[in-house]
Amino acid sequence: MFRKIALAIAFSPRMEALIAESKRLKDLFQAELLLIHVGEKTVALEEKLNELLQKHGLLGSEVKTIWTEGKPAKRILQTCEAENVDLLVAGALKSESLLNYYIGSIARKIIRNSKCSALVLIEPLEKPTPFDKVVINGTEQDQTPLVIQKGLEWCKKDGAKQIYIVNEIKMYGFQMATAGEGGEEEIASTRRKLVADEVAYVNNILKDLDKGDLKVNVKVTCGKWAIELAKFAEDVKADLLIVGDEGKLGFLDRLFPHDLEEILNNLPCNLLILKK
Repeated sequence: MFRKIALAIAFSPRMEALIAESKRLKDLFQAELLLIHVGEKTVALEEKLNELLQKHGLLGSEVKTIWTEGKPAKRILQTCEAENVDLLVAGALKSESLLNYYIGSIARKIIRNSKCSALVLIEPLEKPTPFDKVVINGTEQDQTPLVIQKGLEWCKKDGAKQIYIVNEIKMYGFQMATAGEGGEEEIASTRRKLVADEVAYVNNILKDLDKGDLKVNVKVTCGKWAIELAKFAEDVKADLLIVGDEGKLGFLDRLFPHDLEEILNNLPCNLLILKK
């Protein structure tokens, strides 16, 4: 699924945990691992990094480290493209005062503009474990069949125990308001049909996929899909939320919140953004 995984490293207190998580993914997917540091290379920093790599069994041919200088986001993206990286791993920052997670400006640029998939870890562990409870976005979008397919591939590889595919009822309020003119029976009938249609959309994708032994639950929500998806992931205490990329943002997307921004602004759990 991923042949080359990159980790953007900074010499922060969480660097060891991010290295450990990346080592787990490297072994899981039997991939190459690339470390990228944008900043001055010093003897002290190199010794500190080598010490951590040795501790986690990553010295020698196990990992390649690139030291580079310049604008962090730009240099990381250029390196990932030049090295044909499939998955970029980054850490999310935690705002203690607001008690929530947020993406810093550099990480946000990397996630938005990278041509490869991106994994955002909000609480990386020095002794990492598989993602047991996974939520996959099943909202009807162009990329959804790919997101479900690749999401299930990840879940099979990682041995996930609970998988939820969440779809949104489009224009729910409008359709229910229209049904309300016919009384309670029509409201109930319309609601059942709307739910059935969205479940059928996901099941039509699932029928051609190899699910293995995975237990897949299809859930339906109503409301703005990104907000409801994040809320659902938080409610079920998911370990990982999997979504697709919304494509390159234009000028208006910088002025008005984009759907994925709703998730990035307040991450409910670890986030995997799959790109073609």
